[in-house]
Order: sequence, then structure tokens, then C-alpha cells
Amino acid sequence: MKGHGQKLRREPARKGDSIMKIAVTYENGSVFQHFGHTQQFKIYDIEHGEVACTQVLDTEGNGHGALAGWLSEQKVDTLICGGIGAGAQAALADAGIRLYGGVSGSADEAVNQLLAGELTFEPDVHCDHHGEGHHCGENHHDCAGNGGCDIRS
Repeated sequence: MKGHGQKLRREPARKGDSIMKIAVTYENGSVFQHFGHTQQFKIYDIEHGEVACTQVLDTEGNGHGALAGWLSEQKVDTLICGGIGAGAQAALADAGIRLYGGVSGSADEAVNQLLAGELTFEPDVHCDHHGEGHHCGENHHDCAGNGGCDIRS
């Protein structure tokens, strides 16, 4: 995404030598751009700072805020995604899941960049999903009551 992206200038938090789990909203090899509507996550198990294994999991119909609980059940501690609303961000924070939002492109490349301390992300990401048949403020998704969406293109 263009705009006010921030480049990670340090190594991401690691769980020592134990497994770290990174989830990426996923569609056709890329970071899916609407967290609450993602149908799949690609999960990366990280050992000693490297990808040990990956798997693609279906969200089983979960959406928006419920996805934070689902990710927590999968033992995920870090999420990379595109757009995400305030409600989902709060649910992730409550679940202790670190968020790197506003990311686009290859899911694998995003994880590699995160591990290398070079991921460009948007620390103040907001939902970015206009044109999908709904609008902010309709109480159908996480932007309701958030004063509208901040669109970055």
C-alpha cells in the first residue's frame, strides 16, 4: 500500500527458541485485503527465526471479531493483514496477537520481510474495503462507530 507505511527497523518479538506462529490473511498466494472477510489464513511456524512449516487453514465461517478467538485457538501470536477495522484490532489486542496491518503482495514475502526486520506496514491501519457492497457506519462490520474508514490506496 502506498501512503504512510512504516518500515520495521528491528527484529520482531520472538518467543526465544520456541515456536512463534504467524498468520497471514490469505488468498491465491497473496495477503488478502479484508481481515473480517478472509476465508483462509496461511499459518507459519517459526523456529529459531526461520520458517519451519506452513499450512493453509479455512476460517470455518468465522468473521470479523470472532477471528481473533479462532486465531488464538490456533496459538497464533502475530498477524499480517491488509485492511482491518477497529473492532477486530481491539479483539486481537485483547487476545495478545501482534498486528502488522496495511500489508499487500505475496504472503510468503511478507513473512520473510517480517523475520528480516524489513516489513513495511501501516501501524494506524483502518478498514479499506469500499466497493464491496457495503459502507462504513452501517453496523455490518468493524468500522461502524469508528467515524468512517480511512482509505489508503
